[in-house]
Amino acid sequence: MTDIDPVLALGVTPLATTSYPVFQDTNGVGPWGRDLVRGNPPQLLSEPDTSPSLERLAALAPDVIIAVTSGIDEATYDRLSAIAPVVARPAGTIAYGVPRSDQARTVAAALGERERGEELVRTADAAFADAVAAHPEFRGATAPAVLPFDGRYGAFTPADARGQFMSGLGFVLPERVAALDDGSSFYVELASEQAGLLDGDALVVLADEGPARRQVDTDPVLAQVPVVARGDMIIPDADVRAGMTYNSVLSAPFTLERLVPQLADRLRD
Repeated sequence: MTDIDPVLALGVTPLATTSYPVFQDTNGVGPWGRDLVRGNPPQLLSEPDTSPSLERLAALAPDVIIAVTSGIDEATYDRLSAIAPVVARPAGTIAYGVPRSDQARTVAAALGERERGEELVRTADAAFADAVAAHPEFRGATAPAVLPFDGRYGAFTPADARGQFMSGLGFVLPERVAALDDGSSFYVELASEQAGLLDGDALVVLADEGPARRQVDTDPVLAQVPVVARGDMIIPDADVRAGMTYNSVLSAPFTLERLVPQLADRLRD
C-alpha cells in the first residue's frame, strides 16, 4: 500500500496497488502523489478490508512486485514469487514497520535509482529537522498517536510508522504507556478504563468519522483525562491520518505542514 509513494517519487507509475480506505476513489494514490501519476493510474487489487487478488495481479504480468511495507508471510511471498520477483522488507524489520528511509532505499535499489533514493530520504529527513528546529518544545514532550477501536485504544510505538512520525518530531510516549511496551507489537493496547495513561502534553487520536469517532466522543473516561479535558487532543483529518500511516518520503512533508501547527498550538504556553 504505502510502497506506491517511493515508486511514484522515482518516476514510475505502478500497474496496480492496494489502497488506504480513503483513497479508493483515487486509485490508491494519496494527495501528495497524484501529480506524479503518468499514463494510466494504478489498478486497485482489493476493496476495503479484503485481501489483494493475486489472480488479478498475475494477469497484469508485472516485472517486479514491491512489498516492502507489508505483512506478507512466507507462503504469500512464495505465491507472489511465482508471478514476478518480489522486493520484500529488509531482514530484521517487522511487518508494516519498515522505517521511511529504509523503504525508500530498498525501493530505489530495486528500480535502479539509488542516488535519487538518497535525495528523497534527505528531503524528507530535512523536513523533520526543520520542524524540530522551529519547535524545540517538541523534544521530550509526551504526545502519543492513538487509534480507538472496539472500545479500546492502541498507542503506537516507534515500531510503527505513526509512532515513528511522532518520535521523528521529538515526541515520546507517556512513561506508563512506554513501560507496557514489550516489543511484541507495534502498539500498546489499553482498555477504556486505562485511558488515563494517555495523559501528556498533547494527544493525537486517529479517529475516522465512523465507530472510532463515536467511541472518542462518548467515552466518559477519556473525556476526564487532563490532556483531553483542557482541549489538547488533536483529531486529524483523513489526509493527515493517512499521511502519518504512510510516513513515506512523499507523505511526510505533506503531513508535517498540516500537523505541526496543530501540535505547536497545543504546546504553546
